[in-house]
Amino acid sequence: MPGKAEVIIGAQWGDEGKGRVVDALADRVDLVVRYQGGANAGHTVIVGKDKYIFHLLPSGMLYTGKTCVIGNGVVVDPGQLLTELKDLQDKGKDRARLVVSGAAHVVMPYHKVLDEAEERLRGKGRKIGTTHRGIGPCYADKVNRIGIRVEDLLDAEVLRMKLRQNLELKNLYLSRVCGVDPLPFDDLFRTAFDWGKSIAPYVGDASRVVNEALDAGKGVLFEGAQGTLLDMDHGTYPYVTASTPVSAGACTGSGVSPTRIDRVLGVVKAYCTRVGEGPFPTENKGEIGERLREKGSEYGATTGRPRRCGWLDLVALRYAARVNGLTGMALTKLDVLTGLDEIQVAVGYELDGEVTEHFPGGGHRLDRVVPVYRSLPGWKEEIGGCRKVEDLPENARNYVRFLEDFSGVKALLIGVGPAREETILQGL
Repeated sequence: MPGKAEVIIGAQWGDEGKGRVVDALADRVDLVVRYQGGANAGHTVIVGKDKYIFHLLPSGMLYTGKTCVIGNGVVVDPGQLLTELKDLQDKGKDRARLVVSGAAHVVMPYHKVLDEAEERLRGKGRKIGTTHRGIGPCYADKVNRIGIRVEDLLDAEVLRMKLRQNLELKNLYLSRVCGVDPLPFDDLFRTAFDWGKSIAPYVGDASRVVNEALDAGKGVLFEGAQGTLLDMDHGTYPYVTASTPVSAGACTGSGVSPTRIDRVLGVVKAYCTRVGEGPFPTENKGEIGERLREKGSEYGATTGRPRRCGWLDLVALRYAARVNGLTGMALTKLDVLTGLDEIQVAVGYELDGEVTEHFPGGGHRLDRVVPVYRSLPGWKEEIGGCRKVEDLPENARNYVRFLEDFSGVKALLIGVGPAREETILQGL
């Protein structure tokens, strides 16, 4: 009997709480697979009084006996990966087996230099708001077929040849266009080769590991980074990430067939946030936005940047449900809304004088929309101790039901606090 495969994706602009959801579900599966993105993601997991932030490692690393996989669709910063592993080892928390795909591409130091330099060259008004972690330039090299893969770090001759060719071009561009000093070959080669020696015990055929697990009847959880509205093809282009966070990316980023996916769970924050540049129709720059930011601790796990905050956008959520084929929703941070007299949700957009319930393609059109809001009554009761939907205050239940009815997606998990146990599960 084949195992069950579930994909966990962000249904908004990222930072929805995917790490917390993966951690809550990881005890019932055998493998947790990270399938795209890089160290620009930050998944936060709170267990008891301990807080863990994973940038590259799958969020299942805290469970004994699990296998955690970094798939070919991820761009790997070896320095960051080794730091995260050491932090877990120092705390005695490296409990899972780790497999890193040899086909995953490597974020090299010149990618980070390029990322920062190119963002600076864009100037005010044209910046994307990248994290300067080298993600975009690394994916660009992958598409240009000049990238260095994890498996290349294990072969000195291959690494030397690829690095020499790449560095010649990168240094020319950095010095002539970006005004940055050239990077030395010898230092980069030694660093990269040392990375290879440290990572070698973890390198494997990730696609085979995942498929054999499914063949053996094991459960697999695919963990996405960023969110649907940051997807290269389906997000608010050009203010997007360089990878494929939507559910289809789980297949291309890990080497499994779409026919093997059984369920897609979209993680939805009870309000909306966004980091960096780009359109955000429901952003609130006043008292409500500040309240959501402070009560929800809305600061980037990777950069520390304050997140832009606003009301929940149901037009965008229904769009995310369509492009991902959501079979369920994980609603997080419902507790942050506690104490509000009134809660607004966007149920439509006014665009060029017409009202629509459809999400417009492209960031420039979205920048012109005016949200059409529906007001719902809030609640005052604390909900952190609720473990069943029936335990929630009536207005909180009505809020969840309204989101379900509008999006057509059932809330299978509801987060009522930041800790692992502060979770309502229904149908999972």
